[in-house]
Amino acid sequence: MKSVGSWDGREMDEFLLFLATERGLSTAYQLSIRQSLDALCGWSQSRRFALQDLGTEELSLFLSDRKEQSLEASSLRIATVHLKIFFRWLAGKGRLPMDPAEPLHAPRAEKLLPETLNVSECRRLLESIETNDPLGARDRAMLEMFYSSGLRLSELCQARLEHCDMQEKFLRVTGKGNKTRIVPLGELAFHALEHYLENARVQFVKKCTRSHIFLSIRGTGLSPERVREIVKERASRAGLEQNVYPHLLRHSFATHLLEGGADLRVIQELLGHADIATTQIYTHVDQKRLKQVHRSFHPRG
Repeated sequence: MKSVGSWDGREMDEFLLFLATERGLSTAYQLSIRQSLDALCGWSQSRRFALQDLGTEELSLFLSDRKEQSLEASSLRIATVHLKIFFRWLAGKGRLPMDPAEPLHAPRAEKLLPETLNVSECRRLLESIETNDPLGARDRAMLEMFYSSGLRLSELCQARLEHCDMQEKFLRVTGKGNKTRIVPLGELAFHALEHYLENARVQFVKKCTRSHIFLSIRGTGLSPERVREIVKERASRAGLEQNVYPHLLRHSFATHLLEGGADLRVIQELLGHADIATTQIYTHVDQKRLKQVHRSFHPRG
């Protein structure tokens, strides 16, 4: 007979605090886990299950119900991973006699190739931005840095003046898991950034301004949402029909490096990937391009 009970949220709060303080995981990742656990909590309460009642069978049923609610395979895989790390932590703390999520199998990940712009499209986008006004100078520098250094959106928004070495043309960024890496600024990105810092940034500075490199017209650091809007607006003005977003420029950065002959390990370091397997997706992009070239130009392609 199942015991009647509900979650009081303390386990989740303690677990999320553990992720933040001891694992250094980002706020976005913590929120993602919270959403998965909230869904499990709601599902459990609707069936009058307490946390201690959840075994492998119950967790499998929860995931099955989520699948029937049209949760995509990629989202289901993420939810499974979240359950695994939560229940492993509970069992490790002695809150449960065993880990009921250990036998769960996550759905196989779909091999979706990242979208990219080609070299001419990147050039068209960047060169369409006039730099004779402060907003143009700022936006050109931002997009040049996305494409030149392969920055994540959060890394660009968090970039500060003290992180930038204009002498050596490097930027120090803090990526996922609070890991710091050094990324080079390409020649064109460096000149765009230099022009922005010397001629435009000062025009955005207000009393509230801190040391963020890229500022809004109110003098505050740009939010990720605003940067996404800027990238989309600039792509539209450049006449690009493709949906352009910051991570697309990061994908393009990696793909064009690989096409140019860069070593995969170097690309991994530049992107800040902890696992080389994450970087290997770009080899599939390059193989796809080679097949297209072969089909287009070989007489028996």
